[in-house]
Amino acid sequence: MSSDRKTQILQAANQSFATFGYKATTIDHVAKAANVGKGTIYNFFKNKEQLFQEIISNLLLEMKNQAESVIEDNKSLKENVHLALYELLQYRRRHQLMVQMVQEAKEMGTPAVQEALLNVEGLITGYLREKIENAVAAGDIRPCDPEMTAYMMLKLYTAFIIDWEERHEPLEERTILHLFDEYVFKGLSPS
Repeated sequence: MSSDRKTQILQAANQSFATFGYKATTIDHVAKAANVGKGTIYNFFKNKEQLFQEIISNLLLEMKNQAESVIEDNKSLKENVHLALYELLQYRRRHQLMVQMVQEAKEMGTPAVQEALLNVEGLITGYLREKIENAVAAGDIRPCDPEMTAYMMLKLYTAFIIDWEERHEPLEERTILHLFDEYVFKGLSPS
């Protein structure tokens, strides 16, 4: 019964954060949406911050599962990195809570939201770093700084998928793969 109640609270809080943002969501909103008293929420969570952190932890797990769901053992690192990044950034664009967090971070600079977005970035770069380290160890790519390379891959992909579309027509997925191949895996050298 108590785990059902906690799930009910988490679902209501997730919806409240996704609709109103972190700053505007209150424990009262969550209690009303979950159809529980405020005291019931405090039985599970010390405060709004702890509630938000649990939702973000669940979101990160969901994102990791999304990335893993598109990875195929028979594909190259380049193809799998493309598939995973494309999936994660599309997830970011369509997931209501992620959209709200990005907007709130830009408009208000809410520290808890900025920290959550840094955690999302950390999850993605950590995931990529692991794939890069494995590829270097297997001799599939030349030695490099896995952390820096993962960061650069994420930022380049973000630029192709999100930033580019602010002023241009969206790029097709195959075009993004081609550009990613050219700029990351082949580099700009003429050799």
